[in-house]
Amino acid sequence: MTLGPVMLDVLGTELTDEDRKRLKHPLVGGVILFGRNYTSQAQLARLTAEIHALRNPHLLIAVDHEGGRVQRFRDGFTRLPPMRELGHLWDEHPNRAKTLAQQTGWVLAAELRASGVDFSFTPVLDIDFEHSGVIGDRAFHRDPQAIAVLAHSLMLGLKQGGMAAVGKHFPGHGFVRADSHLEIPVDERDYADIEMDDLIPFRQMIGFGLAGMMPAHVIYSKVDKLPAGFSSIWLKDILRKELGFDGVIFSDDLSMEGASTAGGVVQRAVASLQAGCDMVLVCNKPESADELLAGLKWEMPALGMARLIRMHGRTHPESWDRLHEDKHYVAAVHAVGSIGGRSGDLPLQLAETNSCALSGNK
Repeated sequence: MTLGPVMLDVLGTELTDEDRKRLKHPLVGGVILFGRNYTSQAQLARLTAEIHALRNPHLLIAVDHEGGRVQRFRDGFTRLPPMRELGHLWDEHPNRAKTLAQQTGWVLAAELRASGVDFSFTPVLDIDFEHSGVIGDRAFHRDPQAIAVLAHSLMLGLKQGGMAAVGKHFPGHGFVRADSHLEIPVDERDYADIEMDDLIPFRQMIGFGLAGMMPAHVIYSKVDKLPAGFSSIWLKDILRKELGFDGVIFSDDLSMEGASTAGGVVQRAVASLQAGCDMVLVCNKPESADELLAGLKWEMPALGMARLIRMHGRTHPESWDRLHEDKHYVAAVHAVGSIGGRSGDLPLQLAETNSCALSGNK
């Protein structure tokens, strides 16, 4: 069985018969997890193992785990800072900011991989124009060059931890005030203005080998009347041809209000896939997931399948116990905890069981 073009969520902390039926559908290729799917490291590892065992090649397992406001798993995981804290540090100590960005990426990836998660939808490449509440401190900086450097460092850390990176929200969600979860944002700037500002981090990260991209549910009215995630101009002409991106394009959640311009869920999925997305997400609406699986007719192209396979987590993840005994991991956790002047929350198990590791000894 191949991987399909649809990524769905599951109901709780273990699979139900309803979940299993959906995930075995040939149109499904991945699962996105949320906070409701997590109670402990052991529980999460059991859940991901069961999901992976359902199919061969195994379904992709993803999560929004950026840091700050957007970190789905918290108890037992290192509390990651919002990326803006790295941007603040960049203004004073750019080399230290780069080092800490890489350590943040490594801790993020190592902990998720130890739990069986393939990748996180990170980093955010949007510019912090101080317009967007939904982006806000999720963005690294106002300077697109600073964003590119810090995001690259984070991506190197993710790679070190066995995980691919997914940049978002192409071509930039930071300028508009409206929240695409609730509204249909419109960015009225000319393409030249977007190209000379917002596109810089995306262009550079593509050059660095970015594996995945998520477009914004934003209409850039001077370029196309359709939101970027439904626009072949943005996805095929600009992202693929002009910028040379050859990784996976994931739609943002088709349940969001910003996707409503395309019609019902089947119409939204078809529009996204025809525009150039490789995989579409439908979250938090089981009835919409069932409607999509019943109504979508789509054959995964060989190139799209190859792109998806590359998103599987690389290297065999260490167990949590071995990770907590790794002095380099412990040092990285403490370094990440220092970002923004925080005291740094060690994962509970680590704080309780690794007094010798804290002193630098295994």
